[in-house]
Amino acid sequence: MTTQRTHGTRSAILVLGATGKTGRRLVARLRETGTAPVRAASRSGEVTFDWTQPDTWEPALAGAGAVYLVAPEDPSPIGEFVRQATASGVRRFVALSGHGIEKAGDDFGRGMAAGEEAVRESGVEWTVLRPNNFFQNFDEDLWLSPLRAGRLALPIGETPEPFIDADDVAAVAAKVLTEDGHAGHTYELTGPRALTFAEATRTIAESAGRPIRYEEITPATYRSELLAEGWPEPAADTLNAMFALHRAGHTAKITDDAHRVLGHAPADLKPWAHRVAARGTWAG
Repeated sequence: MTTQRTHGTRSAILVLGATGKTGRRLVARLRETGTAPVRAASRSGEVTFDWTQPDTWEPALAGAGAVYLVAPEDPSPIGEFVRQATASGVRRFVALSGHGIEKAGDDFGRGMAAGEEAVRESGVEWTVLRPNNFFQNFDEDLWLSPLRAGRLALPIGETPEPFIDADDVAAVAAKVLTEDGHAGHTYELTGPRALTFAEATRTIAESAGRPIRYEEITPATYRSELLAEGWPEPAADTLNAMFALHRAGHTAKITDDAHRVLGHAPADLKPWAHRVAARGTWAG
């Protein structure tokens, strides 16, 4: 393992999206190992960073030799940020993307796709991480409220999804940020099993010890329900586009990339669901 150095001192790792699912776990993991100084950046984090305010970029990049890049949905600022980062001394990028993103259309993932392109063209070391849906989508935000209400309704059908623990994604990110041998790789990060959303919902219901049903609905109905819940139209359209990608099977394949990088199998949904349910997360 190597640690990059700048002017005789260890260069820092800039973690964008440091308050997000993978970002905050990555910051904690890097600080626990003490491999390099960590700059935890977000709009409301320790280090102020805002994609829409370029004057926040240079202070955030100060002293950084590596960047964990979590792209915004708007792709327009990404290329300029990467150019500025390399000019300031960044020599390694790890870009968070999504499994199957190369098959997505214009309605989903444009920022992630632009992030991939920008780091590949940066002229320095890069690695792309493409995880599947996180376990934590069930207990932190996206599907938490529907599960608590006892009904998860989605337009996905029987297409399986190899859900992955965000802790495993953060662990992979920590390794590729601090170890050599990953430059130029695109890792498709999946969990060890592919479950349908109905199967995942049943697993969570059994862990929670209460009825939670899965209901298959059409994309149009899903959009209408999201809007009725107060979701903005662009967000509703983005989620529908994400499920279109899933329905086409572009995210269904299990890979061993996470296992190979970590040196052990990634976490399985069932024991994770038992631990989370024990905290009362899905109580009605």
